Amino acid sequence: MARKPAPPAVELKSATLEAMRALLHAADASSVAAALDARLGATPGFFSGEPVVIDASALAPDAAPDWAGIRNALARHALTAVAVQGADDAAAEAARALGFAVVVGDAQPDRAPVPEPVVEPVIEVDTVIAEAPEPVVAPPAAARRAEIIDKPLRSGQRVYARGCDLIVLAMVSAGAEVIADGNIHIYAPLRGRALAGASGDVQARIFTTCFEAELVSIAGVYRTFEHTAHSELLRKPAHVRLQEHEDKQVLDVAALATT
Repeated sequence: MARKPAPPAVELKSATLEAMRALLHAADASSVAAALDARLGATPGFFSGEPVVIDASALAPDAAPDWAGIRNALARHALTAVAVQGADDAAAEAARALGFAVVVGDAQPDRAPVPEPVVEPVIEVDTVIAEAPEPVVAPPAAARRAEIIDKPLRSGQRVYARGCDLIVLAMVSAGAEVIADGNIHIYAPLRGRALAGASGDVQARIFTTCFEAELVSIAGVYRTFEHTAHSELLRKPAHVRLQEHEDKQVLDVAALATT
């Protein structure tokens, strides 16, 4: 019997990766580090292991980001910087010399703009899709208005509904993550993370019949929770949306009327 040829030592295949996007408003590492400490200090390790794309598109054209220092600042919070975008030629070349990939941001002319950061004006963290070697997102369904998940999501699992709403009919366990460019509807306990409006849709909302979330986010504005037995929303139907408050957008999490 003829033997199958041995596979090559490596195969290169196309894939996508769901990553965080760190939008810089300062080029120096000390300012970025202070902003990260202020924003993530209360939830150490919450985003542990997450890949990050550093976005320099909001900086002045002649800015020279301290890529190495910013990478170290992110690493202090267990965030792994893998690529940069929005940098001019000189800054991009400096990033390449340090081993960063340089990616081109997706143009989204029909999307609402991502809101300004609500906690710290130096850096904002939200989600973006970047090229990477391992696929971790659910494939989008063509010509569908919603992605439907009818099986429980275990800790460590992640589902992304690109360009549509996400409907989940089973439990989202602690440590699991559901992401959608549109709304998220969960007709079961939400114990993990839910991120709606991932591409910047500030009108997106999150609905769940049993609220026990670790984190909820809309258009990059997020809020974490440490539930106790006395939490008024614990295990109750809830509704999450963005609202204007003193010229900035904040997350409103409220009980969902069911009658």
